[in-house]
Amino acid sequence: MNVESAGQAIRQEIAKAIVGQDRVVEQAMVAVLADGHVLLEGVPGIAKTLIVRTLARAIGLEYGRIQFTPDLMPSDVIGTSVFDPKTADFILRKGPIFVSILLADEINRTPPKTQAALLEAMEERKATIDGVPNPLPPPFLVFATQNPIDFEGTYPLPEAQHDRFLLKVVVDYPAKEEELSVLRLHHGGFRPQRLDDAGIQAVLDGPALDALRQEVSRVTIEDKIFDYIYALVHSTRESNDLLVGASPRAGIALLNCGKAVAALRGRDYVIPDDVKELGLPVLRHRVLLRPEAEVEGLTPDGVLKGLIDAQIVPR
Repeated sequence: MNVESAGQAIRQEIAKAIVGQDRVVEQAMVAVLADGHVLLEGVPGIAKTLIVRTLARAIGLEYGRIQFTPDLMPSDVIGTSVFDPKTADFILRKGPIFVSILLADEINRTPPKTQAALLEAMEERKATIDGVPNPLPPPFLVFATQNPIDFEGTYPLPEAQHDRFLLKVVVDYPAKEEELSVLRLHHGGFRPQRLDDAGIQAVLDGPALDALRQEVSRVTIEDKIFDYIYALVHSTRESNDLLVGASPRAGIALLNCGKAVAALRGRDYVIPDDVKELGLPVLRHRVLLRPEAEVEGLTPDGVLKGLIDAQIVPR
């Protein structure tokens, strides 16, 4: 099974539980193939959690969920060592982070100390418990959610943690026909709490996913595409509306995501549209607006769209 056929099979399984949201589903698959984490932003009730649960089931990986709250401690995430009086020794009790697909629900509701514990796991793929590093199961991917309108009782993610996410995907309301289909699906007896009843089958497993990632790594890129990626990233550093531009890590993210998109669409080479299409989800969380730009009502997406459209697309 190649990447294109695997992508189609995964979409078919996800469609048993998710109506629409094709862009979000594709970008989630891009992140899986590119071995990166995803920040999902959207109002409650638009299937962010369900998309992640369904994707994990379709690709045959172990799924776990942590509800982030203000009183959550690092040990609640990564685990701790517990003294066993019978053996007079300490026993490692791993936290819920030891899964392949972790849903960090409402990640911005937990204090920085707990966010820092997750930061190490996202970057190093390990969790340090009582000074001992413990490797996380490969692959390890974090899908974090946050509400864009509710700021009471939240702790904004530090820039360093934002930069660890490969993509920031904005999940919008469904279109009219899609929302009507959701109503009909629930009227017919579908319940998100009972995914087993939806008949979602695992299309992949760990070794199969590794093989697909190897296929993605072999996708070719011409020099003009490298130049295009650099021009997009560099333009964010020269914008008068941005206080902080994107780092070289953003360029690497565009490169890897472009290759994953190309493979999903049945190509072994990247075209400029692959890069352009991923510009916003790769860059929107890696730049910082100037205060005066915020006062003028500008947004990161608005500024980035202007920068992306201004770039000369290679032929």
